[in-house]
Amino acid sequence: MFEKLSPAPEDKIIALIAEFAADNRENKIDLGVGVYKDATGNTPIMTAVAKAEDKRVKEQTTKTYVGMAGNIGFNDAMVDLVLGDAVSKDRVRAAQAPGGTGALRLIADLLDIAKPGATVYLSDPTWPNHVPLMEAAGLKTASYPYFDADKRNVRFDEMCDAVKKMTSDDILLLHGCCHNPTGANLTNDQWDTLTEIVKETGVFVLVDIAYLGFGDGLEDDAYGVRKLAATLPEMAVAASCSKNFGLYRERVGCAMIIGANEESAKVTFSQLLSAARANYSMPPDHGAEIVRIILNDKTLRAEWEAELTQVRNHMVTIRENLAEAMRKRSNSADYDFIAEHRGMFSLLGITPEQVAKIKKDYGVYMVGNSRMNIAGLGVDKIDIFADALAEVSRD
Repeated sequence: MFEKLSPAPEDKIIALIAEFAADNRENKIDLGVGVYKDATGNTPIMTAVAKAEDKRVKEQTTKTYVGMAGNIGFNDAMVDLVLGDAVSKDRVRAAQAPGGTGALRLIADLLDIAKPGATVYLSDPTWPNHVPLMEAAGLKTASYPYFDADKRNVRFDEMCDAVKKMTSDDILLLHGCCHNPTGANLTNDQWDTLTEIVKETGVFVLVDIAYLGFGDGLEDDAYGVRKLAATLPEMAVAASCSKNFGLYRERVGCAMIIGANEESAKVTFSQLLSAARANYSMPPDHGAEIVRIILNDKTLRAEWEAELTQVRNHMVTIRENLAEAMRKRSNSADYDFIAEHRGMFSLLGITPEQVAKIKKDYGVYMVGNSRMNIAGLGVDKIDIFADALAEVSRD
């Protein structure tokens, strides 16, 4: 059965983790793995999460299945958190999924049922897992212009020109905020313009919002997805709680669909649940219940939002300090974009050869395309990293 198999392509990020672990240098810096780290280099458990988890353990009375849609209270709370009052709730349906990745896969399976073999247009660049995930569901993939590697900003005019050529048979995947891997986001005015173009072309929109609250705040980060939801007859949203709640291990995500009307939403949701049944049957409940408890408890929610603000401000501080450090070393504004961008990642724009050199000579680990995890850089290591980056940038 297995004798003709060849090894699967190596996941570069997983390989990078192993390389970093094997490096014995004391000043090594991990900017590759996509998890938030605090000033001490730890990925902490939020106090609001710990309190909700304690409440959950004490009050839980059963371990029976929660159903294919998962934790209904969690789903309702996530719809409110992401969409607010942008769309009538009778047009929205949501299903808990194993992480944001699971939510994306559910929606991808649904879209392949609706439009077999349809093309999903992804930003250039995009999160590496978008392509294999969509193609595994049977969909085709293509790209649209997004990031200008030289100017380090969004190629918005080119992006709009590409979207204008799409049709109602196509799917447009948009990053809701904190674009991964670039950190370059659309402005509110650009979201407004893009929404009108999408409305005119009829292209179906899927929003991947994995970093809500990591950019400029919960309300500001939700502007784009809410603008689209308030305007379009149909769309889908994949949300994750890995980052903003720090629930990486619990795999907590939510797949949302918006129908043209209540009946359309009901029928579409039945197909979404059918996809869930075929994939994993029932989702895990523990992490979802933690989120539900927090979002429905005024005290815990306020505590969580305060902690989320601290997380966001920590990353902004690193961005600003690093940009200033590079300004001093380069005598230019070449790295000012780091302070302007938002979220956990930035694309530095150095070559793969320079990425390899900074790893070999300075113990700085990042993905080959020069995507760095901002949160992986402790404030105490900014000068060390800036020296290394400045040195390899001269080559």
